[in-house]
This record gives sequence, structure tokens and C-alpha cells, in this order.
Amino acid sequence: MPRLALGVSYSGLAYHGWQSQPSGQTVQDQIEAALARFSGHRVSTLCAGRTDAGVHGLMQVVHFDSPLERPAHAWVRGTNAFLPRDIAVHWAREVPKEFHCRSSAQSRRYAYVLLQSPVRPSVDLGRVGWAYTKLDIGPMREAATILLGEHDFTSFRASACQARTPVKNLMRVDIEQHGAYWRFDFEANAFLHHMIRNIMGCLIMIGDGRRQAQWLRTVLAARDRDAAAPTFSADGLYFLGPRYDAKWGLPESTVVFDGLPGAPWSPA
Repeated sequence: MPRLALGVSYSGLAYHGWQSQPSGQTVQDQIEAALARFSGHRVSTLCAGRTDAGVHGLMQVVHFDSPLERPAHAWVRGTNAFLPRDIAVHWAREVPKEFHCRSSAQSRRYAYVLLQSPVRPSVDLGRVGWAYTKLDIGPMREAATILLGEHDFTSFRASACQARTPVKNLMRVDIEQHGAYWRFDFEANAFLHHMIRNIMGCLIMIGDGRRQAQWLRTVLAARDRDAAAPTFSADGLYFLGPRYDAKWGLPESTVVFDGLPGAPWSPA
């Protein structure tokens, strides 16, 4: 059967994360139901990176096998016809059978968008995290450099994490301020469950002066979840998608938020 890859975006506000659950209220459940209605047969999908409840996806990549032969645009338009309005398929590509959306990924990218304000979010509730105290970018950037490279990230790992090893290679952490909004970009070969949210909790404590930048070195070395800050809110976390070898011919992003220059949650 041909193997198809799809690029999907979604708002995580209404869903219990990506992975299928008996409730049916997950992004995977919605995608598979729409694909089944369009194709006329049961479809089982795999994704590049599972997201938690409340986490948004700007380019989730999924793959599945189907005997149905249709042009790429038909998979996009046909599947979207059966999806809720907060989930959309942006592109479809036929890929070789050896392609696997998870194991073929060279890295994965996330962004966290934070509102710094004495007043909690309203219009962008659920789409940004919130810090009500002033943050200092210098110590946060200094702390972020401590995490770069290959480390044992046990201190930032949720107890329910199913990863085979806590050792990951964190390739990039960028921190920028856009007025009242902050954007934190992360790229790694893979991430542990709650890893970014636990790092964010530490960075916020450093940014608002409760901890010094070098404290993060102690947290990392402890290899103990109790050494780090509490898990930060999922509200401002966005999965920007995986990176693949160019040989697969897959896009690196969707067109989500094009035309909104300067939006801090833009994938650009």
C-alpha cells in the first residue's frame, strides 16, 4: 500500500493532547476519524512528536498506509472536509515505505510564547504562557547555554516519561523579546515528556531573579526531577515540527500565520 505523509496544524485548547484515548477527544482521534470518512477504510496514524493537552501544533507530521490512490490535493481537501475547524491538513506527500515520521526525523523544534504582564492574558488566553514579574533576558540566555549539547536531562523529565533514555542533544535555545511577548525556541534530536515546560519553569525563576543562571548547572547535574522548578503551563507551547533529510522532499513548515509579520508565535 502507498505510504502518505501529512503536515497538520491544530489548536490544542479543546483536546486531551495528541495521542488517542477512549474519550475520542484527542487530535489523533479527530485526524483518524476524518481520514476514515474520506478514504472509506480505517486509518492508523503515527506522528513525529506527541503533544500534551493544551499544546498547539504548527506542523505535526503524520504518516499512514492506504490502498486508496488519490492526488495530494485530494487528501488535503478531502480530509479537511471532515475535520473540526481547529485542525487542518496543509500538505500531503506520497513517501517511500522506509520513511517513518518519527524515526526519520533529524531533529524537532518547539517554541514557547510568553506574555510578561501584571495582568493575566485575556484575548490570547490559552495561546501564551504568563509571567507577571519583569524578566531579565541576560541571565536567561546565560543559563540556556548550560543546557546546550548532549546531556542526561533526568532533572527535566516527567515521571510518566516513556523515553528509553534521558540523554538528549539540545542543539539550540534562542530567547527573544517582542514588546510584552517573549519567544523561546528549542531544537533537539528529541525531547522528554514535559522537558521544555520544566526548562521553562527554571528559566522563568532565573529571569525574575529568584535564582542565578549557574543554578541551572546544579539542576542538570543532579539528575533529579525534584531539583528543578515546577512544570510550567502548557498554554504557550507550540510544536513547530520535525526536520528531515532533503531526500524525503517534505516541507519544513506550514503556511500557518503567514501574513502576520512580527507575530511572536509565527513559525518563521
